[in-house]
Amino acid sequence: MEDTRQKERRKINRVDFLANTVIVVCDTQEKIYCKTENFSPMGIGIRVPEGTRDITGMDVIIVAETIIMYADVVRQAPEPDGTAMIGVQARRFTPEVLQYLFDRLGD
Repeated sequence: MEDTRQKERRKINRVDFLANTVIVVCDTQEKIYCKTENFSPMGIGIRVPEGTRDITGMDVIIVAETIIMYADVVRQAPEPDGTAMIGVQARRFTPEVLQYLFDRLGD
């Protein structure tokens, strides 16, 4: 039953937002080039490419066109085509994360 509620929740007011996206893993500064597919008040749908390692539980910075988000990756669900959809939970920017953005994002 919980799985059904989660699927229903992910469909609430989803708006297509197709954008090239970069996920930066805060601990390692690894960059993952991927695609944002949609947004909703409950979250953001991001498809990572085949072969992307599991980043569940990690702090990330997401850059999608005009949107920058600091978040925790709360799930990574494999898709039949080998890609995966990730779910994130937004976090507040700390002064250290903002400084990182100003110093490193353009690298």
